[in-house]
Amino acid sequence: MPTVLITGANRGIGLELARQYAADGWSVIATCRDPKDAGELKKLKGEIRVEALEVTDHKQVKALAKKLKDTGVDVLLNNAGMLTGYEAFGKTDTKSWLETLHVNTVAPLQIAEAFVHHVARSDQKKIVSITSGMGSIGKGPADGAYAYRSSKAGLNMVMVTAAHDLNHHGISVAVISPGWVKTDMGGPSASITPQISVNGIRKVIAKLGLKTSGRFFNYSGEEIPW
Repeated sequence: MPTVLITGANRGIGLELARQYAADGWSVIATCRDPKDAGELKKLKGEIRVEALEVTDHKQVKALAKKLKDTGVDVLLNNAGMLTGYEAFGKTDTKSWLETLHVNTVAPLQIAEAFVHHVARSDQKKIVSITSGMGSIGKGPADGAYAYRSSKAGLNMVMVTAAHDLNHHGISVAVISPGWVKTDMGGPSASITPQISVNGIRKVIAKLGLKTSGRFFNYSGEEIPW
């Protein structure tokens, strides 16, 4: 039975990832800040283990890695993220910007560092981070959201560098944009449901290997320009 570890699994895309992987017979390690508030997650059927994890708390990250030291993780899925707003030029806030960078850019790499040996001992050996098309410089300019855009562009660079560093360990790394999804973050006007997005994300992950490591994919499987 393959194992997936998902951060931010209590709602939105993370919850749907846990649902679909569990339904497909995977062992799911579903993490969230406060399991007491993860009612929907706990109701899911399948082999699901819920663990507390604040992704910006490095001590807690290392403690969970130690707790799971004998567990191989086929897919480490950095899903937890935050969007503080679509701040316009001249209205950026240093505190919220740094918090966004911590959650969206720094934490995913530190989680990968903490769990790299768990991934290395698994069969599939994959590390995937949920990014955003808003982090693509190649797609062209757009207005506002400086903190979120820069944090996702940073995440992309962090993970393509990790792909290079981990290639000799046989570990594949990718970043995937989920599209504009109807979640608390995406809002009700978004174009696709979590079910459609996650179904696509899982297909991309299933095809991921060393030959495609270090790439930026859309949930549809198409590559996105950096």
